[in-house]
Order: sequence, then C-alpha cells, then structure tokens
Amino acid sequence: MKTILKKILLGIIIIQLFPTFLSAHAAEQSYLYLRVFEESIEGTVEITSDDINKALGLSLKRGLTIETIKPYLSQLYTYLTKHVSIKSKFGPHSLNFTDIDFLEVKNVGEFIRFNFDLDNTANIPDEMEIKYDVLLDKYPIHRNLLVIGHNWKAGIIDNEAMTSLIFSPSDREQTLQLAKGSLWQGFMAMVKLGMWHIWIGLDHILFLLALVLPAVVRRKKTVLSGLSNSGASSELNAKWPLQMWNPVLKFKPAFLYIVKIVTFFTIAHSLTLSLAALELVILPSRFVESVIALSIALAAYHNIRPIFGNREWIIAFGFGLFHGFGFASVLSGKGLSGEFMTLSLLGFNVGVEIGQIVIICMIFPVLFLLRKSISYPKILAYGSIILILISLFWFTERVFDINLLLDDYLMKIYRKGMRFIGLRS
Repeated sequence: MKTILKKILLGIIIIQLFPTFLSAHAAEQSYLYLRVFEESIEGTVEITSDDINKALGLSLKRGLTIETIKPYLSQLYTYLTKHVSIKSKFGPHSLNFTDIDFLEVKNVGEFIRFNFDLDNTANIPDEMEIKYDVLLDKYPIHRNLLVIGHNWKAGIIDNEAMTSLIFSPSDREQTLQLAKGSLWQGFMAMVKLGMWHIWIGLDHILFLLALVLPAVVRRKKTVLSGLSNSGASSELNAKWPLQMWNPVLKFKPAFLYIVKIVTFFTIAHSLTLSLAALELVILPSRFVESVIALSIALAAYHNIRPIFGNREWIIAFGFGLFHGFGFASVLSGKGLSGEFMTLSLLGFNVGVEIGQIVIICMIFPVLFLLRKSISYPKILAYGSIILILISLFWFTERVFDINLLLDDYLMKIYRKGMRFIGLRS
C-alpha cells in the first residue's frame, strides 16, 4: 500500500512539471460563410459568445438578445473589421454589416452571427485574398473555417458541410478560388482539420500513448524458470510487475503490431463519428467525455495488470467507439450538414488517421531504442500510473461538471510555452 502511495505522489509531482498534458480535447472554431451570387456576395461571421469574451475581455452571458448586445456592437464590428479582410484584383471588399442573430448549439455554446454584404462586388472576381485571424493571436489552438454556402459558378448549392479553407496562426491569409469547383480543396481542408484535432486533443493522444507504451515489449509467460503456468508464477507476476517484460527483437513486427491496434481504434471512432455527425446516434456530451477520460485509465491500467491478455485491440476498438462521439463535436457540434457531408467525414477521418500515424512515428522509434534499458519497465509502469492520474483528474471534472482551477493556472503556462516555441505572437 505504501509503495502504491509513493507512486501516486510521484505521479502528482510529475503532473505539476508537465502541465501541457492537462488540457483536454476541445473544438475551438469560428466560421466565415460566404454566399456568392451573380452580382453580389453575402456572408456571415459566426463566433461563440465565450470566444468573444476571450477576444475582447467582455462578460457576455448566455441568452443574448439584440438589446443586450447593442452596447457592444461598435466594439464588435471594429474587432471583426480588423481581423476579417477580403480583397481581389478589383480592390478591397469591405464588410458592410447588416444585422445579427443568434444560434445556440448544444454542447458547444451560443454563436453570435454577424451578417454582412460584401462591398465592390458588381464584378465577381475569380479569386479573393482573405485574411481571417480572429482569436489566433491570443489562442493559437483556435481555428477559423471558411465555408462557401452558395456559389453557382463553382457548382456549390446549399452547402453547409464542406470547408474550403482553414486559417491558423501560421496561415492567416489564403487565396479562395471562386471560378472553379473546390471539392478537392475542401476535402484537403477537412484532412488538415482531422490532423489538427488529433494533435490538440490531448485526451486522445494520451490514450494512444497508453497503447504504444507496451508495444516495444512483450509480457513474460513466467518470471522464474520452472514455474510456467503455476500459481507461484502468477503470484510473482502480480508482486513484481516490473519484471514481467521482454524487449521485442525487431522493429518492423512491433511497429506493424501497434499500427494494427490503432487501426481498430480508427475503425471504431470512424463508425461512431459518422453516426453522431449524421445525428443518427446522439449521446450526452458529459457522458462521452467522461468515458473518454476513463478509457485512458483503463488502457494504462492494462499495462500494469492485464485485463484482456494480449488482446489490446479490444480496448482500442471498444473505447474508440466513444472517442468517435468525442470527435463528432468538431463536425456536428456546429451543425455542419449538407450534400458534402460524406466527403467531410471521409476527409476528417483520413486526417485523424494520418495524425495518429504521425504521433506513433514520433513516439515509437524512441521507445524502441529504450526498450532494452534496465529502466524501461519502470518507464512503462510509472508512465501508466501518470496516465491513470491524469485520466482520473479529467474524469472527476467531467462527471461532476466542475473546474478544479488547476487547469486555469496550467493553461497560462501552456500558452507561455506556445509563445516560446513561436506558435503565438
């Protein structure tokens, strides 16, 4: 018991030293919709009230009305004009704001919709240079999506699903093609979005890490010779779990093994992501996020005390189903739907898979080099304990819908780190 307490205390200390782990997956996005007609262009900028509060230091509450937001309109329009600009070969195209309305999206927040007409569009250009950097200075994990809702010239009618461009801190200004179809461009934008969301979704990354940690070793069938399949062997394995592992001999089989495990994870989350995004199956967000947090703990605990033998694919597939519902907030949380939803889902799933493979390619070679070291069993054991602690921290927050405040402090350190490595100006 004392040994377990020492390990938990050590884990808590390490958590304090690595605050970037304690930021759960979040889909922080704003939207710019454009509707292109023969001699005019209309549009809408959609931002949640929470994001507006972050950007301008306001204290807007849920349940906004025209009257309650009216005192801030001038400030809001000034901010949007500064951070959303459009120009073409015909010169600048100013945003002439017309009216606002509101859209409450379950599990995401209340969007304020700023409708506008685009100036200087008697002649529709073939392409436009667009800058869209709302919130990117303050929150580098934020992403701004541009969606072409209507463009007859490009064959786009009533689209609310296919994203054409995604703006990030390193890609704030981009060229939008209006004269030709943008299905491929939109598909690739969704691929990039899927990659980005697996990279900032630390709960998903830590679940992958729990699966990858034991991939370069194999459990010993016995600890001491002559005790095979005996009760004494099981007792020794339980008493000294650090002695339960043999390093794998070859890189390729071990790498293909973990790719196979992650493939089961991908298949599972692709299924439920599609079901949730198409609104065929809807589960409560708090329940889904709580199970996702718990999945990290179970996968990590399996590394210490095996639950499913050598069938890690069961854990990967089972909890991959719930991770898919978590990913769905990126697509269905905003209510994106329409004729291009199939391509959006395919692109996003491809992006998530690429993102996962990139993570594995970064982690696996390092673990493979360390696998024969005398300390690797400790890395596996203590690393799993740390993952369990982080998981329980998130699980407590999500089940009881509370903010333990430690996250706020840690996120300040996280943002300073982002600024230090150049991801935030």
